[in-house]
Amino acid sequence: MRIEANLILFFWAFSIFSCLCFSVSSINFGYRFPSSAIKAEQVKLTRKSSSTNKLYKTKYFTQILDHFNFNPKSYQKFQHRYLINDTYWGGPKQNSPIFVYTGNEGDIEWFAHNTGFMFDIAPHFQALLVFIEHRFYGKSIPFGGDKDIAYSNASTLGYLTSTQALADYATLIIDLKKNLTAVDAPVVVFGGSYGGMLASWFRLKYPHVAIGALASSAPILNFENITSPYSFNNIITQDFRSESENCYKVIKGSWKKIEDTGKQSGGLELLRKSFRICKNFIDVDALASWLETAFAYTAMTDYPTPSNFLNPMPAYPVKQMCKAIDDPKSGNDTFAKLYGAASFYYNYSGTATCFNLAYSPDPHGLDMWSWQACTEMIMPTSGSNKESIFPENQWNYSRRAAGCKAFYGVHPRPNWITTEFGGHGVEEVWKQYDLL
Repeated sequence: MRIEANLILFFWAFSIFSCLCFSVSSINFGYRFPSSAIKAEQVKLTRKSSSTNKLYKTKYFTQILDHFNFNPKSYQKFQHRYLINDTYWGGPKQNSPIFVYTGNEGDIEWFAHNTGFMFDIAPHFQALLVFIEHRFYGKSIPFGGDKDIAYSNASTLGYLTSTQALADYATLIIDLKKNLTAVDAPVVVFGGSYGGMLASWFRLKYPHVAIGALASSAPILNFENITSPYSFNNIITQDFRSESENCYKVIKGSWKKIEDTGKQSGGLELLRKSFRICKNFIDVDALASWLETAFAYTAMTDYPTPSNFLNPMPAYPVKQMCKAIDDPKSGNDTFAKLYGAASFYYNYSGTATCFNLAYSPDPHGLDMWSWQACTEMIMPTSGSNKESIFPENQWNYSRRAAGCKAFYGVHPRPNWITTEFGGHGVEEVWKQYDLL
């Protein structure tokens, strides 16, 4: 069929860069999410605009708790959310395809609103669009939808794994196709970042369900030192350095200046005023983390068009940050340069009056990634060498393991992903099984 021939173009596309989530350092489970003093009415407007969208219909599927056991507890059920858009679908009689987004570590609506590619190509392929939420995120919470219970300890969180999520997707897709009388409709799975990892692994584990996968920015080889622990921060460094050598040098030299200023009498107050930090809290480490987050997330979302994925940002935001740093109007004031750059990430809309370092809201519902980063998603990404834009740092698995043990009472399994899905010599394996 012409449709199936065209779909071949999308089957395996891997762009190994990074995921939206970062490694654990001691008991720090990743970069902070942006916070600012936002008026209540602004939050209400944001929620309202989200609830009135016409991109999809919200559905729920009764999902099983544990796909891999036959203990009585395994048969517990929970409501599994998915979003569906049939605007362009050619229907089952034409065997029109079903494009499925394999949900990431967050609210599925967030990803649906930021996956324009699927909506762009759906008319051409006459495709049904389905976005499936990842268990333990958004509204797909086991144990009666009660997060207090679901997130309470390792016994309940133990059901939060990539393999359980993949089985969720397979079960839901098969049931959906039956209900739509579309059992022969070809399925292609899509995903980005961790969702891209899931899409690629889904194709490996469930080839009878999906005929192909498109995985963007999916770090499937970021395990067991297959990829250098310095590669992630090296790429961020190159992003800024390629725009401006001065921009690179200013950021690289700023960490020592911030640290030294914080040790001086009145230094913390100077830092607070320089970066418009709210009066309730100021700390050198928290400020450094706040800036690192801005630079890292901006590099990851350095899109050629304006975007609103993590925060509202202009096109080519790394370029804009470096322009702010290189702006002669700021003279030799390093902190003014850094503030001007960070504002493109934290305050491009111009609505924030100050930034709260003591409060780290999670607007996208990623809180349980910390559990996954402590169990099977052991991705060495925090290394920084002497050339890095960030302070020099070595990846330390022992520190990660100790933090996970202290926080969750569990030991990570750093070799599990490559055991379950492969990694070493993966291209030869895929060629052998005609997966490339």
